[in-house]
Amino acid sequence: MGDYLNPGYVKFQLSLNSEIYVDKSEMINKINALIGTEKRFVCISRPRRFGKTMSANILAAYYSYGEDASHLFRNLKISNDSSWKEHLNQYNCIALNMQEFLSGANTVREMLEHIKEYLVYDFKEAYPEVKYRSPDNFVQVMKDVYSFTKRPFIILIDEWDCLFREYKGDLKVQEKYLDFLRLWLKDQAYVGLAYMTGILPIKKYGTHSALNMFWEYSMTNPSQFVDFFGFTECEVEQLDEKYGMSMEEIRAWYNGYFLESGSPIYNPTSVVQCLMRKVFDNYWNKTETYEALTDYVRMNFDGLKDKIVAMIAGDSVKVNTGSFSNEMANLHNTEDVLTLLIHLGYLSYDFAEGKVRIPNQEVRNEFATSVSVLGWSGVVDAIQDSEKLLKSIWNMEEEAVASYIQEVHEKNASALQYNNENSLSCTISLALYVASEYYTVVREFPSGKGFADLVYIPRKKFSDKPAMIVELKWNKDVSEAVLQIKNKNYVSALKEYQGNLLLVGINYNQKTKKHSCLIERHICNDL
Repeated sequence: MGDYLNPGYVKFQLSLNSEIYVDKSEMINKINALIGTEKRFVCISRPRRFGKTMSANILAAYYSYGEDASHLFRNLKISNDSSWKEHLNQYNCIALNMQEFLSGANTVREMLEHIKEYLVYDFKEAYPEVKYRSPDNFVQVMKDVYSFTKRPFIILIDEWDCLFREYKGDLKVQEKYLDFLRLWLKDQAYVGLAYMTGILPIKKYGTHSALNMFWEYSMTNPSQFVDFFGFTECEVEQLDEKYGMSMEEIRAWYNGYFLESGSPIYNPTSVVQCLMRKVFDNYWNKTETYEALTDYVRMNFDGLKDKIVAMIAGDSVKVNTGSFSNEMANLHNTEDVLTLLIHLGYLSYDFAEGKVRIPNQEVRNEFATSVSVLGWSGVVDAIQDSEKLLKSIWNMEEEAVASYIQEVHEKNASALQYNNENSLSCTISLALYVASEYYTVVREFPSGKGFADLVYIPRKKFSDKPAMIVELKWNKDVSEAVLQIKNKNYVSALKEYQGNLLLVGINYNQKTKKHSCLIERHICNDL
């Protein structure tokens, strides 16, 4: 067992020893099916803190030749598969963390030389009896070892993209690194499996990718690996049963990544921190500073600010991810920025709809911090005044509510252009930014004989707050909005809030450019 060749199960043992461990071992079945096939090249990209390193550690423990790790797996989900022992500890496994090598070298050339030198050292130590034809050529050394052992290599590369993040604009360095990986991996018979993880998908290199043999599973197209990075709803519910936190609050703070399966995916590190500390807080900025987001939000691409403001208000916006070249420099348009933010975990991508949104309260707070730093005064003022607006609604102060909304409209008119009721909905949502701290907010809520525009359902922690049904009108009498709530029986879906339910009508008059508001408290026998 060496440092990089067949490292064994020490790192995976640390995960198993932890107080919170979520079993993702079923991923091994999917990986086993790829070994020795045309699909044996796998690149999985996910944001920081989504379990990428842990997945590499579990694969290293499972595949590393030279010691028996069966005691670690016999009680995990993988053991339910009858063939789980077939591949157990049967391969020469190489495990590399590229960030470790990059941080320990002065140049990229030195980094690559260290990788080759250290691998050759491990090979010679493990197999001294092999006759090496070119002892200093690490590719030839691997061929010699494979020829001698007849045992394919499982190659695990964590943080594969770190060089592209630290040398964002250096194309020569990036090409040298890609050429190194291509020489090492492509068309080599000794590769039983090459498995890479990182934040970014593989960089598009000229008219094609230098590593075009890889099958990629990213935040925009996760496919069969969707449930293995991040916590699923079921996994979080099981943890919540043990730690006794509010599942409703966990959803609001850390849920929101809806990938291909339609099942919500939670940020695992934030969930674990919350459960261990017993505090709902922004754990995102403990490992990622708001400056990382601010650098991209400040880019002056046409339409970017409008879309950011719409998402802060709770809306989803269309995005075309096809032009993104899978790098953090040379962004060319709004679509590239939004796609990068998907891969960094700041946005959640709906694969079916082709839309993005801010996933949860934790990340939403990061956007609020960024726009504050950037001096987007209209948005900042709306966020800061939203608590006052919410209290005015609770107190049924109709004129004050109309005045607050009017102010948000005027200060953000360029970003929230008025041409339909959906834009009005976006304005109301921005004005009520703080409501997400107390409510589950649902747009186009199905109830009664139609869909209510906006429904605010108090989370259990804030059950003293009134539920709110907000109906929006355009060039109408504001009384028509409240009448529609009653006539279409929107309140039927919120029966438990009788007497603690506010019916809120808001109208915008395009001619006078004024808002009006009507608020009624719902009493059961009113309807």
